[in-house]
Amino acid sequence: MDKQTQTELEAAAFRRLVAHLGARTDVQNIDLMILAGFCRNCLADWYAQAAAEKDIAISKDEAREFIYGEPFADWKKKHQAEATPEQIAAFEAAQKKSHG
Repeated sequence: MDKQTQTELEAAAFRRLVAHLGARTDVQNIDLMILAGFCRNCLADWYAQAAAEKDIAISKDEAREFIYGEPFADWKKKHQAEATPEQIAAFEAAQKKSHG
């Protein structure tokens, strides 16, 4: 496979991941962090970092809007529930496990 095709496939997979997460607003970021060690905000940070590597300035808010499909504050009001004590405990345990 040539490099251009690989890049196109990776971009398509990324777009599909973003669309999938956009459709699954029931999945909370804290649950993603517990299970996978990343969340929508991580994707936004990675997107902004990739832009910075190309000398393209993208703010944190702009990157989050790209990932969330709307301003983060709006998405948060509509979809983000308060973390439960169980989620917080699981998140802390996952952090300890991943950071040894």
